[in-house]
Amino acid sequence: MAEFSLTAAPPLAGVDEKFEGIHLRAPKDLAIVSVALPLGGEDAALTAIRKGYGADLPEPGKSVSAKEDGATLLRLAPDQAFILFHRAEPDAEAVVAGRIGDTAYLTDQTDVWCGLEVSGPRARIALERVCPIDIHADAFAVGDAARTVMEHLGTIILRTEQDTFLLLSASSSAGSFLHAVETSIRNVS
Repeated sequence: MAEFSLTAAPPLAGVDEKFEGIHLRAPKDLAIVSVALPLGGEDAALTAIRKGYGADLPEPGKSVSAKEDGATLLRLAPDQAFILFHRAEPDAEAVVAGRIGDTAYLTDQTDVWCGLEVSGPRARIALERVCPIDIHADAFAVGDAARTVMEHLGTIILRTEQDTFLLLSASSSAGSFLHAVETSIRNVS
């Protein structure tokens, strides 16, 4: 009997394309852990996050770079956040639990989401074609995040630098998501 070994891989692994003024790539080893603040235990969880990551959890719709693990703390709602960091091993939830203990409800979301990074001086122009929210720097600053829809696909958009955006969408529709973003980029290139 033949022996097989399965290896987990992100659905968009290997995407790394350059266009005129735009770089499209799938971040390597992106780990995503959902953090739900427990009712009545919010203060303890926020204190643990501050202690474990050296940064306060930002207001909803904002993100902050943490001092630990090169993590990004992304607040999605008053009681929900994502902690994003790079890790090849499939133990993202345990890593976060090691930093904040059992003060919040944690769920590894790494396999649920796919990520695309769109960067370069023409990135915003390409994304404006498929993103219905105003992502101009005057309205959507570095560190801002929003839930939106791109080509009928639920998306979280995060501005990580002046000309760099991280897009997260459901891994179950990763191919369609990549196609929508690539098509928009090609239409402005």
